[in-house]
Amino acid sequence: MATETKLPAAWTRLWSRPVGWILDHVLYRTEVSGKSNVPAAGPVVFAANHISFLDGPVMFGAAPRPMHILVKKEMFTGFLGKVLTGSGQIPVDRTGDRTALHLGKQLLDDGRCVGILPEGTRGSGAAESISNGVAWLAINSGATVIPVAILGTRQGDEHRDHIPKLRRKLHVSFGEPITVKRRKGEPGRVSMDRAAAEIREALAGHVQDAIRATGQGLPAEPVPATPTRQHRPSEVAGTPADHH
Repeated sequence: MATETKLPAAWTRLWSRPVGWILDHVLYRTEVSGKSNVPAAGPVVFAANHISFLDGPVMFGAAPRPMHILVKKEMFTGFLGKVLTGSGQIPVDRTGDRTALHLGKQLLDDGRCVGILPEGTRGSGAAESISNGVAWLAINSGATVIPVAILGTRQGDEHRDHIPKLRRKLHVSFGEPITVKRRKGEPGRVSMDRAAAEIREALAGHVQDAIRATGQGLPAEPVPATPTRQHRPSEVAGTPADHH
């Protein structure tokens, strides 16, 4: 069942922008490029690659406009939950509840900005696959999509839960804006799949451009552990995949 999510009043988000700047430029050394690609007004969807816990906060602090980022609802507990709620972030129920997407559309319809990490989970950050949620937001709101490349928040063989040392150099690059629209006579599902493919291609290409421009590579994906004993085929076949 969908649950109603209300954003805090505008004044409660005023403190979060300076905090984001401190994260990027005091705790870490973040180089930001491409700010001029972000429209000064109107609805914008920021679509970033995802390699670390820090990606959302780092993008939030680097962006030239405030945004509301879709964050998995499990993060909204304790002190962190209060911070996320107070700064206007949007809890996402990953079991299929579309409340977050509809709230995101309302924000975009109001001319505001929404941030999303469409790969869904932390991985290599190469944007090899993304969810259709970002396409749904863009098509149904008419918002401009800005691909965002985030590099340095995880490096080499660092674990997906790794928090980088303070003062590490990070990179955030805002790519050229793209727009996706439903074509006349095109079924909704076809439009969504096509738009998602266009956004994925733009994001993946921008990530590679950022790697070339900065010299900062993506993290390596962990090699699966070697079994300590031989398993019979019947034992392996029934083992569920481990999702992160």
